Amino acid sequence: MAANAKSPQDDGPLRDLLVFHNVARALTSSLDRDSILRAIMQQMERFFQPETWSLLLVDAAKKDLFYAVAVGSTVAELSEARVKIGQGIAGWVAEHGETLIVPEVGLDPRFTSEAEAIAAGVRSVICIPLRSRSLTLGVAQLFNCHLDKLTDYTISFLHVLCDYAAIAVENSLSMERIQELTITDDCTGLYNVRHLYATLGKEIERARRFKDEFSLIFIDLDHFKDINDKHGHLVGSRLLAQVGHRVRSQVRAVDSAFRYGGDEFVVLLPGTRKLEATQTAQRLWRSLRSAEYPTSEMLNLKISASFGVATFPEDGQSIHEVIGSADETMYNVKNTHRDAVGVAGNPSPIRPISET
Repeated sequence: MAANAKSPQDDGPLRDLLVFHNVARALTSSLDRDSILRAIMQQMERFFQPETWSLLLVDAAKKDLFYAVAVGSTVAELSEARVKIGQGIAGWVAEHGETLIVPEVGLDPRFTSEAEAIAAGVRSVICIPLRSRSLTLGVAQLFNCHLDKLTDYTISFLHVLCDYAAIAVENSLSMERIQELTITDDCTGLYNVRHLYATLGKEIERARRFKDEFSLIFIDLDHFKDINDKHGHLVGSRLLAQVGHRVRSQVRAVDSAFRYGGDEFVVLLPGTRKLEATQTAQRLWRSLRSAEYPTSEMLNLKISASFGVATFPEDGQSIHEVIGSADETMYNVKNTHRDAVGVAGNPSPIRPISET
């Protein structure tokens, strides 16, 4: 082998130091999780020379793994693939938190037919968990390495690199939590008013670019102060949280629900005309009005609300104008009928027919 074609596995301590240097640089040079993980995996590739590799992360809510980064001819197939925790080699490693080295995947019962279809051509696999504080955050897979060159040292080296990858994942999760806290209302779990204004700015740009519309629904709970005065603020806060959850559950995934402040809520309906927004407001009116809210073991409350609907650009050309229009419409309802739906440009609030 020519001197300039020397394998990384022949470089010794200098090679190892270079790998750690590159990994440390990746961790400190970017806040993008996937780019950091790719850089770390590329160092693994340089050290272990697999034919291909992939890195999966745990989705705790769905109890499965998704492919964060991968290389090779199967990237397109892997992009939408999910692996159930406990299934296949990666799922087994995620469940048990232990490293697996499988020389012949076809002889291992954990290598499922689904995994074979995804990773066609795989003969051997090294599968290592990414762990932090006794939790498995993900799984790294190296396919078709030179297993005859593995030693206790190289396996330990691999675990160290996976520890770095776990740090990157944990950092990204911490950043996501911080970001979520900055845009989320503590009481209801809905987005807060700061995020409403930021989202509206982007939505106005989108609507203008595509000559589209969007609508806002303002919601103000009727006689909420009486509930606070009679039952206390703890009960009031529980009621707000339950109402917020109900509002969120009654709108589309593309819609956004916000706590505007106090007992006021806002729903943003992208690409929605006034008629459809009014129908949504009527559905919300029925849903909130018909529900009972168990705020304590001995107390189930019922509540109604006043609604205001406004649409961009018909009822406002800017953030403050369209918010002001929806807010003013809602207050017109509150100061007259209450327990009804008001629509900007329509002087008469709508009292929908209650569901029986």
